[in-house]
Amino acid sequence: MDLKNFKLETTSVWSFPDRGNWYTHYGDYPGNWSPYVPRNLILKYSLEKEWILDQFMGSGTTLIEAKLLNRNIIGTDINPKAYAITKSRLNFAYDSTSHIHIRINDAQDLSFIKDNSISLICTHPPYANIIKYSADIKNDLSLMSYNSYFKAMAKVAKEAHRVLKNGRICAIMVADIRKNWKFIPLGHYVINEFLKVGFILKDIIIKEQHNCKSLIKWSQREHECYLIKHEYIFIFQKESR
Repeated sequence: MDLKNFKLETTSVWSFPDRGNWYTHYGDYPGNWSPYVPRNLILKYSLEKEWILDQFMGSGTTLIEAKLLNRNIIGTDINPKAYAITKSRLNFAYDSTSHIHIRINDAQDLSFIKDNSISLICTHPPYANIIKYSADIKNDLSLMSYNSYFKAMAKVAKEAHRVLKNGRICAIMVADIRKNWKFIPLGHYVINEFLKVGFILKDIIIKEQHNCKSLIKWSQREHECYLIKHEYIFIFQKESR
């Protein structure tokens, strides 16, 4: 699959063997998602010039797609390295009138964004401490124990619910994980935190993982566990009032 032949996904199972490398998309940032994911979500759940939020912007995949699709977007990340990479990768010529605002910020506190002002949240947070994105940044979710991570995600969910417009969508990708051969249903816990703050679960999309280095390591071992090759995209909706 490539951008020229792009078609919107229509089922609850997504698979992108070709992760996508148009414009400044690269697969070099650990754990970043395929640009096909935000492209699908942005096209389905937003209109041109509406405001989108990605509070875990990483290397800027969602923001690049927002620029290409003429959406306004706010991108934040707690890591200065992510900010610098995103700023660099947004620096390409394209006939777009979108407004892009990026800043270093903790996703647990979006106080600079007004209530009910965002038309779509499209984000991909760390999966607890599976990939550590910094050494010692305070409130970096990728450094947290599972209990601390779930408490932080509760605050992330609360802020997401506050800033999102009534009736609009918050799409978030997470995955289940395995630690010391123990299966941890991360997705289940994250769903609960978003439901607690008032979101409605509209859809669950299963995304197949491809080209994952950890899967290659697992395949070389003797074990009785199934390899985890899926991620979830949870489609939450804020109730209309």
